[in-house]
Amino acid sequence: MEHESKVRVRFCETDMAGHVNNTSYFIYLEEARGKFFQDIFPSHLNTVGTFILATTTCDFVSQAYFGQPLIVQSWVSDIGNSSFSFGHRIIVEGTEELVAKASAVIVHFNYDKQISERIPDELRLLLDDCLMTERSGSRGKI
Repeated sequence: MEHESKVRVRFCETDMAGHVNNTSYFIYLEEARGKFFQDIFPSHLNTVGTFILATTTCDFVSQAYFGQPLIVQSWVSDIGNSSFSFGHRIIVEGTEELVAKASAVIVHFNYDKQISERIPDELRLLLDDCLMTERSGSRGKI
């Protein structure tokens, strides 16, 4: 199942064209990932700082506007040795119109050694429960 995070578009997130500025989508995605971590790692929040964003992409499908309620759907799409990937969709609440599709690669990182490290087994199990190999189904619940 997807994790959902609700967002309401603020005026400051729009641009002169009247729609959400492209940079604002990355803020929505970051906020959704933070809520995802809070929900699946509630007793491991001290380890969340060891994960860093390595790559993120966003395809802008349709426009969103000031005041619109949006939902960011997030799921774990792949788990590697030291990294895992998120899939994201941003939809309009109520109509489910697709606004954007995105992905992100998150790496478990050791700041002291400045290297990536294997994701700890306990966290890997939590991520594995959230893994969705297809958007239409999941192996776990979030």
